[in-house]
Amino acid sequence: MGQKLSCRQQHHDKNGLFSAVINGELEMVEAMVKQDPSVLEYVNGRALLSPLHLAVSKGRFEMLCMLLEHNVKVDILNFHNQTPLMLAAMHGRTDCVEKLIQAGANILMFDSIYRRTCLHYAAYYGHVDCLKAILSVAHSTPVADSWGFARFVNIRDRNGEAPLHLAARQRQAECLRSLLDNGALVCSSTGGYGYRGSTTLHMAARGGSVECVRMLLAWGADRLQLDSSGRIPFSVALKNKHKACAALLDPSSASFLVWPSPLKFISELNPETKALLEKALLEANMEREKTLLKEADMPPSPLHSGSNDDDIASESEESDMELCCICFGQVCTIEVRPCGHQMCAHCTLALCCHKKPDPASACAAGPVCPFCRGTILQLLVAKINTSSDTEEAESSPTKARRSRKSNFSEGSSSFKGLSAMGSFGRIAGCDSGKVGTDK
Repeated sequence: MGQKLSCRQQHHDKNGLFSAVINGELEMVEAMVKQDPSVLEYVNGRALLSPLHLAVSKGRFEMLCMLLEHNVKVDILNFHNQTPLMLAAMHGRTDCVEKLIQAGANILMFDSIYRRTCLHYAAYYGHVDCLKAILSVAHSTPVADSWGFARFVNIRDRNGEAPLHLAARQRQAECLRSLLDNGALVCSSTGGYGYRGSTTLHMAARGGSVECVRMLLAWGADRLQLDSSGRIPFSVALKNKHKACAALLDPSSASFLVWPSPLKFISELNPETKALLEKALLEANMEREKTLLKEADMPPSPLHSGSNDDDIASESEESDMELCCICFGQVCTIEVRPCGHQMCAHCTLALCCHKKPDPASACAAGPVCPFCRGTILQLLVAKINTSSDTEEAESSPTKARRSRKSNFSEGSSSFKGLSAMGSFGRIAGCDSGKVGTDK
């Protein structure tokens, strides 16, 4: 059989089949297929690359469509048991990925090198659009029914690495965020059967991406977890001479705010509200990061540059908007339901971060509205008042004037702005917070 395959391969190399596929010469390939349909079963070289593998590797979408119209095997394997879908994800051919999935490609196929899936390939090479396309279809395919979506997202290769590990090690921040948003386990380890292994934070410390380290810490990654060599991520960063990462991973430094995912109403946020709170989380942690890098004599992250200009630029836009009655430094952007009180995103996030339910304790009570002490069932984007309310705001002595600087990120406490007013109760006594009119 092997000898027969070799003879066929050599014959069609002379006819230029594979070069025609690579160069996207549709008419030539169609003529060859019309003359002998079996040519589509032949492979090229020791890697055993089929015409379908070559078409997706080179991004020949029209060639791919033509080959699929001739009912070629969509999950045909090469020498390393790689499917065309894996190669499409490897090379970032998003249109080819979507077409192959539409044609019935199996997203739960494993190669013979590291036993990786197409999701591993997309995460490793940083093709976030391919990764999102695979995750999107995983919700509605038989994979979700047989394996479960969460299990697929956290599937590990032969080395125990999940797609999240690969994204962290290869400094693929966008893929890291997408995987975390889709349920990837931030503290998962490469070890198995009770043995220690490297966590995603160890991988990010090895790769040296400050952005990946920052993101993992914001999602609750443990800075004290040990790998198989008994090292914490801080030690891994120092060994690989990533000083900026080491400054953030130092266990003696101030901890970062963690996204309050255990709260039910946080998991049910609409995209607009979630984006506001995520931005507040990033700004708060960036201020902590700026302090840590300054203490470590490291240059600040590029994300810090231009922040003052942004504040000044937004001064005129926000001068006529309602200020938060907790910090008196930010505009009210979040509305609490069902009571309707409003706060800024920074204070809302700080409230949620410091009042997350503790699974280890019997009390799982979440945060309550600081104005009326009512249960928080939902968070929505607050309706911003326009200039029509400016006269009322100026005439009322309880309306706060906008400050250029937020108190949220100063100091170790997220509620430092409360020190001038005493407590939530005292604020409530002066002004119980702005109540939304839309209930």
